[in-house]
Amino acid sequence: MRSQQCSCLRSRVIEFLIQSAHLLEVSPIVKYSALSLLADRFYPVLVRFLRDGKSPDNWLLLPLRESNLQLFGLISIWVSSKMHDTPPLCIKNLKPLADKYIKEQHFTTRDLLEAEMTFLQVIEFGIGVTNIAFNFVEELLIQLREVARVGEHVKFEACMDIMDLLYEKEETSVLYRSPRSLAASILVAAYLITVPKRKWEFPVLPWVKFVTSCKEEEVVDCVRYILNRTLEYQPL
Repeated sequence: MRSQQCSCLRSRVIEFLIQSAHLLEVSPIVKYSALSLLADRFYPVLVRFLRDGKSPDNWLLLPLRESNLQLFGLISIWVSSKMHDTPPLCIKNLKPLADKYIKEQHFTTRDLLEAEMTFLQVIEFGIGVTNIAFNFVEELLIQLREVARVGEHVKFEACMDIMDLLYEKEETSVLYRSPRSLAASILVAAYLITVPKRKWEFPVLPWVKFVTSCKEEEVVDCVRYILNRTLEYQPL
């Protein structure tokens, strides 16, 4: 039961982060870096704390409230913005959003500053985000458009929609553990979804295998999984 509750809570918090990124009008790299920090690093550590009964004595972490996790969602965007934006977001950008959309609890400016330090401590200040699926997807799409005219039909928005859906579902978010292979699979899935069938002459699967060195059967399995789980698309 606790596992189901955590999964549902996680999905709502991820959705809150995605909506917040949209309201703050951050760039895609800020959004997906924030998702990586929160979903791939911060949240798994909290789950381990709960499982092992070793939750830190910190009011922001114990008890584990949805409002606190929403706050950490905003913090992940803030940390990401500091890495990618000039100038970055500031508390004046985040505080009104927290006041309006976090319903269960009111957070002060001091709380946001404390939450940032707590967030960084939980992830042990591991804020590197170069090895994330978003970067590889962006790179692959640029390369595809350089070698094939059909690349112009592959919508980057479709790639981002797939990434959002994968993050929102805990059982599919595990795919982010292999970012390069996942990026190849996302590109192929977006190709199948957005390119008209009459233009499917480009050998996209052998091409991604060549440029990424990923195993073709692994990419095919992942594409099938993505299409079945996230888009209710007809299986390959």
